[in-house]
Amino acid sequence: MRKYLAEFFGTMFLVLLACGSAVLAGPKIGTLGIGLCFGLVLVCLVYAIGKISGCHVNPAVSFAVYLTDPNFKGKDFLGYVIAQLLGAAVGAAFLWWLMAFQDFGNLAYITNNVPVPENVFEFGGITNGVGTTDKVSYLATNVPQAGVIWSTALLTEFLLTFFFVFIVLGSTSKWGTSALAGVAIGLGLGLVNIVGIPIDNCSVNPARSFGPALFAGNTAWADFWIMIVGPMLGAAFAAFCWKSVSQRVVPEEVGTDQVNIS
Repeated sequence: MRKYLAEFFGTMFLVLLACGSAVLAGPKIGTLGIGLCFGLVLVCLVYAIGKISGCHVNPAVSFAVYLTDPNFKGKDFLGYVIAQLLGAAVGAAFLWWLMAFQDFGNLAYITNNVPVPENVFEFGGITNGVGTTDKVSYLATNVPQAGVIWSTALLTEFLLTFFFVFIVLGSTSKWGTSALAGVAIGLGLGLVNIVGIPIDNCSVNPARSFGPALFAGNTAWADFWIMIVGPMLGAAFAAFCWKSVSQRVVPEEVGTDQVNIS
């Protein structure tokens, strides 16, 4: 039960703080800042709950672990995914709650392409990808940005998740440097967000997409399948590639942590 609670709270904080950086500070920190926030939140979570649950906080990561680790059973995978989805929903609910108390007056300025006055709080217009003035469309929902076709978004999610999950599997393996695994994983998430935000606000995590979508109505669900299929296929491919690489690595006790590739 502890590991499921850890996944619940970890995913909740990921959505609340990382997506919150886009919603509450997006116009001020930009894509680079949002990507950095995603990475920093994950670094903190890895060191906080990594020893308890492995800090997956992502169904795609859990799927890859299920495919590569025989000790991670199907019931574990199912329990992790349920905990992650629930955590994402609660995190998004808190974020929506924060927005519900605040005047959303900046929408009129954003819609008319007019600079927002200093005395009006500016929510994250940078996260808007549905072209509406509905408050919930600014909850960092994952939708293809204007001019981006679905196939581009799908391929982007596949490739970015492939990279990110490959980093997770490698840095947490017996060949990785465990003390720095959290840093590598956080940097990986930050990098993929910097690349992916201009495409579809970057998912690489079905739970991260699920939480905000709950409060975005039909605006987010139309393309939600992309945020499931792309990351899950990318995770499966990462698992396949990592198994292909790691099964050919033979550790040798020679000096430092050198390895031979057979």
